[in-house]
Amino acid sequence: MSDPKVWQLHEAKARFSELFRRVRSHGPQRVVKQHGEAVVIVSAEEYDRSGELARQPESLLEFFRSAGGGGTLDLTRKRDTTRRIKW
Repeated sequence: MSDPKVWQLHEAKARFSELFRRVRSHGPQRVVKQHGEAVVIVSAEEYDRSGELARQPESLLEFFRSAGGGGTLDLTRKRDTTRRIKW
């Protein structure tokens, strides 16, 4: 194995316990088949974190719209009159 973060599939299957330990201690590990197909193995905690990030609102406006609280939140902008500034 040349790069400790890249495993050939046959090697990953044969040394799965070591692969598991490396994911836990060194982070994500890539497993590659002969024809270039690949997967990345990550810890459960990292996988759960990525799912939480995917569920976050796309914008601050969406966050406020989705934040319950019982009442409605008026997010329309009020048009103020302009003022003149003397130079």
